[in-house]
Amino acid sequence: MKPTLFGYGLTTKAIAHALGGGCTFFDDNVKEPYTDEEGNRLFPSYLFDPQASSLEVTTPSLKPSHPLIQKAKHLLSEYDYFLGNEQLAASSEQPKTEVSQSDTYRNSSLLTPRSSLSKPFTIWISGTNGKTTTTQMLTHLLKNRGAVSGGNIGTPLAALSPDAPIWVLETSSFTLHHTHSASPDIYLLLPITPDHLDWHGTPQQYEADKLKPLLTMKEGELALVPKGLHLPQTKAYVVEYDSNAFLAEYFKIDSTKIRFKAAFLQDALLALAVTKVLFDEIDYECINAFVLDAHRQEEFKDVRGRLWVNDSKATNLDATIQALKGYADKPIHLILGGDDKGVDLSPLFESMRELDVTLYIIGANQEKLLALAKTYGIKAVNTQTIDKAVEAIDKVHTSKSTALLSPAAASLDQFTSYKHRGETFMQLVKALS
Repeated sequence: MKPTLFGYGLTTKAIAHALGGGCTFFDDNVKEPYTDEEGNRLFPSYLFDPQASSLEVTTPSLKPSHPLIQKAKHLLSEYDYFLGNEQLAASSEQPKTEVSQSDTYRNSSLLTPRSSLSKPFTIWISGTNGKTTTTQMLTHLLKNRGAVSGGNIGTPLAALSPDAPIWVLETSSFTLHHTHSASPDIYLLLPITPDHLDWHGTPQQYEADKLKPLLTMKEGELALVPKGLHLPQTKAYVVEYDSNAFLAEYFKIDSTKIRFKAAFLQDALLALAVTKVLFDEIDYECINAFVLDAHRQEEFKDVRGRLWVNDSKATNLDATIQALKGYADKPIHLILGGDDKGVDLSPLFESMRELDVTLYIIGANQEKLLALAKTYGIKAVNTQTIDKAVEAIDKVHTSKSTALLSPAAASLDQFTSYKHRGETFMQLVKALS
C-alpha cells in the first residue's frame, strides 16, 4: 500500500519515485489538483481527509502545529518508513545506563555492520552545529567499507542503496520530532544550543527532540552525547563527553596527529571514535586528507595579503562562537546578522567580551544586535548590507587582524541561501583593490 505524502519536496518525491509513482500528495503550494509526470496526484493541503488514508509520511519541515500533522492518524517520518519497527519499546520501562568517564565502550555486536540483514547498519548524527561535517568525515573514513551518507545532508533515504552495509545519516531535529519507532545502531549527538525555536517552540522541546533516539535504542547500541543534558531513560550504552580531551582519552585517539582545530577537531574526534568502536581503527592519514566544505571557516587573502574568512554556513550562535575561538589571538572584524529565528543571542555577546572584536551588522535583526552590542560594550557599526560591511572593514583591516563573516543567523532575509551569502562576500573581497 502506497502512503499518503505530506509536502511535495525532496524527501517525499524520492519516496514516490522509489515506489514507481502513482502516490497521493498534499501540499500547501498546490492550489488546484493535478497529476505530475510520474503519475502522482497532487492536492491542496485543505483537501486531506484522514478517514481516507491509512498511512501518511511527512516531509520533515512541516511543523507539529501544521493542519496536516494535526489531522494525520497514522503519521510516519521518512526514518520510520524505511527503518522503523512495528513495536515501539515502552520507554517508561527502559532504565538509563550509567557510564563513568573511566569506562570504555566495547560491544562485539557492533563490530561487524549487519550487511546480511534486511536493514543497513545505521549511524545517526545530529546536533546544532557540525553535523554535516561530522557526517562527511565519518563517511570519508568508512568509504572503503561501503558506507554511504544521506538524510539531511541532501540524499533522501529512498535514494540510498539498500545494499550499502552502512548508512551514515545526518539527522535534523525536525526529522527526530516526527520519528517514533526507528532507531540508530549508533547515535552521535554534537553539542546543542537553542535553535529553530520558531519550529520547536521552546529550548526544552528542542533538546527533547535531539535526545529522542535514546527512547527507542536497544541494549548494546551506543549513544555518544554531550554531558549535562536531561537524558531520558534508555537501554542504550550512553557515553557522555564534555571536552575534546575526554573524547581523545576515552577512545585512545592522539589529537595532536589531527590537523583540524576548534569545532572541526571535535567533529574529527567523534568520527574517529566510531571507527575505533566498529573496527578498532584510527586512520590519521585518512582524516587529515578530508577537505572541508566551502563556506565553513574558508580562509582566503585579498590582493593586499589580508586574511578574510568565509564562515557563511554559521547560521546559529554556537557556530559563530566556535569560529571566534579559532581567531581569538588577533583583532576580529566580524560581519554579523540575518534571520536569527528568535534565538537569545546573549551568550554570543558574552563570549565576545574578552575579545578584540568590532561588529559590522547586516540583516533583519539589526536593531536587536545593536542593542546587545550597547549592553555588552561591544564596538558595532550598522552597515545594514554585506557590501557596506566589506567596504567599512576594508578601511581598517590590516595584516594583523582577521575579517570574519560568521553571521549567527540564517540568510534568507537578504540572500537566497547561505551559499549565496558566502559567494557574494568572497566576490566583494576579491574585487577590492
